Amino acid sequence: MAEWARCRWIWNECVAMSRKVHAANRNAADKVTCGPAQLDRMLTGARNAMGWLREGASVPQQQTVRDFATSRAKALKDIKAGLPMRQRAGMPRIKRRRDALLSLNYTRRGFRLKDGRLHVAGGIVLTVVWPRELPSAPSSVRVYQDSLGHWYASFVVITETRPLPGTGRVLGVDWGVRETATTTSDTYDLPHAQHGKNAAQRLARYQRMTARRKPARGQAASQGYRQARAQAAKLHKKVARQRQDTARKWAKSVVTDHDAIAVEDFRPKFLARTTMARKAADAAIGATKTALIEMGRKHGRDVRLVHPAHTTMDCASCGARTRHALPLSERTYTCTACTAVSPRDKNSARVMLVRAGLTPAGAEGTRPPGALLPEAA
Repeated sequence: MAEWARCRWIWNECVAMSRKVHAANRNAADKVTCGPAQLDRMLTGARNAMGWLREGASVPQQQTVRDFATSRAKALKDIKAGLPMRQRAGMPRIKRRRDALLSLNYTRRGFRLKDGRLHVAGGIVLTVVWPRELPSAPSSVRVYQDSLGHWYASFVVITETRPLPGTGRVLGVDWGVRETATTTSDTYDLPHAQHGKNAAQRLARYQRMTARRKPARGQAASQGYRQARAQAAKLHKKVARQRQDTARKWAKSVVTDHDAIAVEDFRPKFLARTTMARKAADAAIGATKTALIEMGRKHGRDVRLVHPAHTTMDCASCGARTRHALPLSERTYTCTACTAVSPRDKNSARVMLVRAGLTPAGAEGTRPPGALLPEAA
């Protein structure tokens, strides 16, 4: 805790220095910079002047300065590029003791592993519960605390590909809200697990408890308020872990049984502004897609991302495209060129295979590669 207090103080000093430089450069002819060199000099001067800082290890303090410089550089780059406000990375802000979660970064010279324990700079020894052995020597480690008060150590290591035996099979994946993933094979369809919906009543109860016990401005929070917040945070964490577990198990089965996978490069962010926002968030499409890509990379499978434009309008059998987009209420796709009829999502999953070039010649419900794209009538 004392080590984190020092690093938090250094971060806040960097924020104050950045704001001071920004104010000084508004009307000045000679601009002053606030880069890594200036921040390093600030840290050196602070350690020379304050014995409290010298009592702590220099490695996490230097890493705090580097992290701040990286964050500030990214924010300035987005401003210079003229990105919209909603897409910009914000400037680093003050970390308040009651709000900021603890996080310490150590580079290679700041930690070592001995007898299953983590020794970090400053004479701190941590007992780690290892879920598995590290595949290689770590280059850095981040020790942090989550909202529930649990501590974690995250290591940066070089991973190795673990190839699986070939199967000669391919799969197309289309994302949706009614079913999280619809594939070209019924066996690997992923239904909506509804983890968030199942926990909604308990979560609403804890949130009402939190609202009733919220302290007035300037007053300390009561023990009941802190307990209600902890219960809500615990339930949020449980739902997130359930979604992640479901996604990883499904991704493992898909990757194990298929050599190549055509995946819709779907970005569900826009669904947050629609009436399907709650159900789309509970489907965890982004987390499931990430789990599938990571699992495929881990086992050396060929995962191809397909642009989602017009995938619901094209026919997987003949390649014809409808003149108008189908409404969401219409769940059956009927081709006006070849009169093929199939479920809308199944047709989109087959289109993924066709666009990725993975369709075997003569496969049922799809057209052979190289076939011409006729126009719909």
